[in-house]
Amino acid sequence: MNPSCRHPHRYLPACVGRRLTALVLALALLCGPHLPDARALSIGEEREIGEQLLYQIRNAFQVVDDPEVVQYVNDLGRLVLEPLGPQNFTFYFYVIKDKEFNAFAAPSGLIFMHSGLVASMRTENELLAVMAHEIGHVTSRHISSRLEKSTKVSIASMALALGSLAIGNPALAQGLLAGSLATGQALQLSFSRQDEEEADRLAFGWMKALGRDPSAMADMLRVMRRISRYRMGQVPQYLLTHPDSEARLLYVESLLDSLPKSPPGVGQGDDFAFLRFKYRVLSQTADPRDLREQLASLAAGPDQGLQTAMADYGLAMLALQERNWREAKSRLERVRQKMPDKKVLLVDLATVDLESGDVLRALEGLKVAARQNPGSMAATWHLARAWRRAGEGKQAEPLYQDILARQPDLAPVYYELSELQSSRKQLAASTLNLGKYNLYSGKPKVARQHFEKVSSLPGVTMAEREEATSLLARLTELEKK
Repeated sequence: MNPSCRHPHRYLPACVGRRLTALVLALALLCGPHLPDARALSIGEEREIGEQLLYQIRNAFQVVDDPEVVQYVNDLGRLVLEPLGPQNFTFYFYVIKDKEFNAFAAPSGLIFMHSGLVASMRTENELLAVMAHEIGHVTSRHISSRLEKSTKVSIASMALALGSLAIGNPALAQGLLAGSLATGQALQLSFSRQDEEEADRLAFGWMKALGRDPSAMADMLRVMRRISRYRMGQVPQYLLTHPDSEARLLYVESLLDSLPKSPPGVGQGDDFAFLRFKYRVLSQTADPRDLREQLASLAAGPDQGLQTAMADYGLAMLALQERNWREAKSRLERVRQKMPDKKVLLVDLATVDLESGDVLRALEGLKVAARQNPGSMAATWHLARAWRRAGEGKQAEPLYQDILARQPDLAPVYYELSELQSSRKQLAASTLNLGKYNLYSGKPKVARQHFEKVSSLPGVTMAEREEATSLLARLTELEKK
């Protein structure tokens, strides 16, 4: 279970609402007018702004840090990236807890999807279409090309707008945005349409190259159109940064018309993996009553094969969140009976044992699950947790380190390492990792307190002291911007 849940209610507190407003304004600045005489950002400057934006997003939102979710969304993104060759940035993909239909690409290869968008996607290919589109924006450097340095909306202005996220003062960003629009709104919209068409063209080609059905792009745009109409004029956030969905749909349909029709079922994604990801996200972010009602209706209705079976999976994840171990186990067993070839379900079943306190049973189950699911970060994560709870820290520690080598900002792993090191009386190492846990959980003030303690603790090594000092210096830089 995740110890870092910060917003248990589905609606954001007022302070976070103000930060959300500022975030939208900051992103609007990112997409501001591009003047021909302006110099685009360098790779280094783009990395700097991306790091600052990620810092602010962590402070304002709950990032879903379930290792299963993290691995799925990053593996799916890398599926698109792998054929493209080396990139200027290491791409990272995040799901954030927010009910809006939204996704956006930030500078330096950071791509964010709101849980509300995940909830609206029906297939893996639809989600892949969104991700490929956002990757297209980054690889084409659409964002950096609009962050000019010689006009009123400068990097300094961007830093101020980002800073307003932390202090809850969007008025400053509002003023900067007004100036930006006053100097070039028409040009901004023109370039935005060009950017959208290029990103769609790239995504379409990538999906074809991957053997995926690109008609999912049109399906996703129709979902977006339906949501916009349903909301009676209230524009979803996605349309604030991705305007003119009707024109985009027509363009994608014209691309589809040029292709021969594929037989049914050809080019489909792994919808079992997608639905497993989706329901894990929703069980941690959606209103549990609404989700339970939706899934129960689907599970009790006519048998729709995978959709019906995975409704039971979603209900199992809800039961797990509610600590109803018996229901969680029963529903997972039912799913496994329908899909005995899905070995990853062994991880889920053993995780229920672990959460319920049956550590030895969980340990045996997770050993088997890890062998049968090589490369599964979730299997490694839960096996490490089981080893630690069984008092075998030496077995757990290398598994935690393996996860961090793959995903270095996964907050719960630092918490587990801190607990393990505390039990060994390694106070400096434990405090350092507790600081990292708080930093990556969006609690920089608490993180700073822990980093400041490290140097004065008995037994601190030179490496630990230097790392704490370095993290404090970087934290200070981020707070100043």
